[in-house]
Amino acid sequence: MEFATIASGSSGNCTYIGTKHTKILVDAGISGKSIDAGLDAIGVGGRDIDAIFITHEHDDHIKGAGVFSRKYGTPIYATCGTWLGGEYKMKKLSPLVKNVVTHDENIIINDLCIKPFNIPHDAKEPVGYCVSTDKFKVTVATDLGHITKTLMDNLAESNIMLLESNHDPDMLENGPYPEILKRRIRGDKGHLCNEYAGKLIACVMSGRLSYVRLGHLSIENNTEQLAYKTVEEILNRYKIKVGTYLDMAVASRSGVREVIELK
Repeated sequence: MEFATIASGSSGNCTYIGTKHTKILVDAGISGKSIDAGLDAIGVGGRDIDAIFITHEHDDHIKGAGVFSRKYGTPIYATCGTWLGGEYKMKKLSPLVKNVVTHDENIIINDLCIKPFNIPHDAKEPVGYCVSTDKFKVTVATDLGHITKTLMDNLAESNIMLLESNHDPDMLENGPYPEILKRRIRGDKGHLCNEYAGKLIACVMSGRLSYVRLGHLSIENNTEQLAYKTVEEILNRYKIKVGTYLDMAVASRSGVREVIELK
């Protein structure tokens, strides 16, 4: 099983997950050209992608989905709320590529099982995704206003986790955003800060979890170094040694930094 982030940040998100038989994208919030370039970097062609799974209708998660789907005929999967809120952004999609998912209902594509689950965010019907084979599990969870039992249950027993570590509260408080936007980010349907990301990882840590990638970092209210350091310090308090028990890194804002392969 392979995993790579093609883009992860407040300006665009796209994650590749694949096996020998099945290859999918979770989100397509960058240009179609950038998606193609990212896939080319890992030796995957656009026509190799079996499906795109959208978490929610915000531009940084959906922007390139329509272009990519029209070019390659790729099926798109999203909740009913996401379709209602975002279909117009994808423009002139064939009805044949549109698929509706329901949270906690498994979708089977060849040897992959994809399960959407509810997340707390200010979108119509947002979800994260657990993607599993008979041996491995990858979970993508970003755009999280707060920690819920549903979130924790779905992160549990993951081998790889892409988890939001969006902002540093002090940087947000003292940054350039207007107060209404700061309240939205801090709110229960906003974004997860570095500290809570660390605590969440500690809560769901198990012997199966080998890789954590911190994602969806804010450009204005976070840095890679700060996100990593904050989460690492929290994990240390829980006797979780990064580099010993856990491979942790910050996902690249744009471009493929690495491919993780589970064997």
